[in-house]
Amino acid sequence: MCHHKRMSPTPTGPALRLRNLRKTYKDVVAVDGLDLEVRRGECFGLLGPNGAGKTTTIEICEGLTPADSGEVGLLGMSWNSGAGALRQKLGIQLQETQLSDKLTVTETIRLFRSFYHQGPSTEDVIAQAQLTEKRDARVGGLSGGQKQRLALGCALVGDPEFLFLDEPTTGLDPQARRQLWDLIEQFKAAGRTILLTTHYMDEAERLCDRVAIMDHGKVIALGTPRELIASIGVEHIVEFSAAGTLDETALSGMEGVRSVHTENGSVLMQVNALHLAVPALLGELGRQGMALTELRTHSATLEDVFVALTGRHLRDE
Repeated sequence: MCHHKRMSPTPTGPALRLRNLRKTYKDVVAVDGLDLEVRRGECFGLLGPNGAGKTTTIEICEGLTPADSGEVGLLGMSWNSGAGALRQKLGIQLQETQLSDKLTVTETIRLFRSFYHQGPSTEDVIAQAQLTEKRDARVGGLSGGQKQRLALGCALVGDPEFLFLDEPTTGLDPQARRQLWDLIEQFKAAGRTILLTTHYMDEAERLCDRVAIMDHGKVIALGTPRELIASIGVEHIVEFSAAGTLDETALSGMEGVRSVHTENGSVLMQVNALHLAVPALLGELGRQGMALTELRTHSATLEDVFVALTGRHLRDE
C-alpha cells in the first residue's frame, strides 16, 4: 500500500481559535465570552480552580458539548462542517475515561484503534504507554497510574495532530505523575499540539509553553509560566511562624518586601529580594523579642500568581 502525502499545503494559522465562546447551565455561566488561540506544536495549559470553566471549555473544543454561542476553529476546520474529518485528527483523554474492566489492555487499545483510519500498531501504542508487561492484564486489575497511561494510549491510537488532556494526573502518586509527564513530553517533542487542563501548578510549569488562568468562565491571565510569575513582581515567598503577638506593620516597611499577610497562623511575605528580606526579618523579630518557630521560602509559582490575582488558592483543600 503506497502512502502518498495529500497534496494539500500545511495549514497555517493557529491550531485552535475560540471566539467569544459562551455556555450557560441553568443559572451558572460556565464559559463567559472566552477568546483563546493555541499555536500549532505548543502545549497550552488551561489552569484554574474547580468550577472555573476549564472542563466545559475543553468539551466544547472536543465537540462533546455545543456552545450556546461563539466560534470554534480547530486545525483549520469546524465542528459544523468537518466533524468526521476532525475526529480522525484528535486524541482525547477525558477526566474520567470509562474503560471496560473486563477487557484486557490489548483488547482495549485494539477497540479504540478500530475507530481510526490510520495510526500506529496496537503493540506500538502499548509500548508507548509503557504497558507491555500488562498487555494481557484486565483493565479492572490495573493501578491508577496504569489506567491513566492506558487512557492516554487510547487517545494516541489515531496518531492525532491535536491532543486534549483533561486533568491527566489527578489522583496519581508522584511517580505515576512523572511517568505520565514523560509520555506527554514525548508526544509534544513529535511536533503535536496539546491542550491540557490542570489545577496542579507544578504540572503546568513543567509541561506548558503558555498557560491561560481561568476564573468564573473568563481568562484572567495569559502568557508563558515565566512571564506570568514575573508579572506579579514577586520572586520569592517567605513563610514563617513566631511565638507571641507580632507587629506586622514593621514587616511591610522592610526592604525587598512587597506584601505581608497572615494565613492559618503563619505569616506570608511576598518579597523580590530574598537576600535583603530574610536578614531584615530576623533583625525585626529580634527587636520585637519574638522567637522564630518555623521559616520556609520558595520561589514564586503559578499558584502565587493565582493568589495574587484572585486572593484565593487554586486548590482549596
